[in-house]
Parts: sequence; C-alpha cells; structure tokens
Amino acid sequence: MQLTKATIADLDNIMAILSDGRDQLAEKGVDQWQGDYPSADQITDDINHGFAYLAHADDNQTVGAIAIVTAPDHSYDTMTGDWLNHNDNYLVIHRVAIHSNHGGKGYATQLFESVISHVEANHPEIDSIRIDTHADNKAMQHLIDKMNFTKVGEIYGVYHKDDISYVYERLTSNPKTMPHAS
Repeated sequence: MQLTKATIADLDNIMAILSDGRDQLAEKGVDQWQGDYPSADQITDDINHGFAYLAHADDNQTVGAIAIVTAPDHSYDTMTGDWLNHNDNYLVIHRVAIHSNHGGKGYATQLFESVISHVEANHPEIDSIRIDTHADNKAMQHLIDKMNFTKVGEIYGVYHKDDISYVYERLTSNPKTMPHAS
C-alpha cells in the first residue's frame, strides 16, 4: 500500500471514493456520513492543509482515501473519557474509505498498517494516533480493534446532530510520555 498526498486535482476522485463509502454505510444501515459530512469544503480544507491522502494498491490502482490530521483536533474537545496520551503529540485518522470496487481484499487493514508504520518510523515526535467512528459502524470498530487501538471515550453530535461516535487511541511504539494513571 502506497500513500500519496492529495492535491486539489484529486478532489473529485476523493469525493467519489467518499460518496461510495457513504453508500456502503447506508446499505449496512449505518447513519454515518448520511448528511453533509464529509463535504467538498471539508476535503478541500484537508487538501490545503496537507491532511488528505490517496491510497494505492501495489498495482498502483487508487483504492481509497484517508485524512491524517495534526493536533490539536477540536472534534474531541467534548469527549467523555480519558486519553492514553495527555499531550498534543498525536495524529488523527479521519475520513477513511476504500472504494467498493476494491473491497474484500484487505486494503483497509493494509491502509492502517501503512499509516501506523509510517508514523512510527518517520515521526518520533508522535506519541499516539487517534480515531473515532459512528457507534453503529461495526466494520470500522472491528478494524480499529484489530489494529490494537483502545476505546477511550465517546463524542456526541460532533459530525451530525444526533450522532454518537466511539473514540479510540493507540500509543506509538516510542511514546515520550507515560500514560496518565487513572
């Protein structure tokens, strides 16, 4: 799996991947992304800040999209729970989708493995990686658990008025801070 930083020329491709992801969620009865999130404005903002990436399989086909956002991420300002890492040395995975044309091939796992490996190998300043997903998105929860993230809390109404999302965190292999004792 290769990740390439997206440019504004990739906006339509990313929006098509995310729209397909929205359709996949709807088919499973998951209310996530069924409103105006993620919007073209949000993705344009991701691109302009260097957060948006395209995921390419080993045969160079574009199979997915992801945003890797730097701290602080205000989506979590109202989280109920307790972080494993209590500083701003973290990255957040947002807006992840593998196009349905490429589903069932393990690309989501490969995408997460690539992000985690890249962060741990190239960003020693990063102590943890965070992610959240809708309470009904069992497939993403399974993937997050599989990738050894720990559920640390919940957020309410951040992406859509009545949404409940579960928040997860994974310490990197070399955190400089000790986890906060509960």
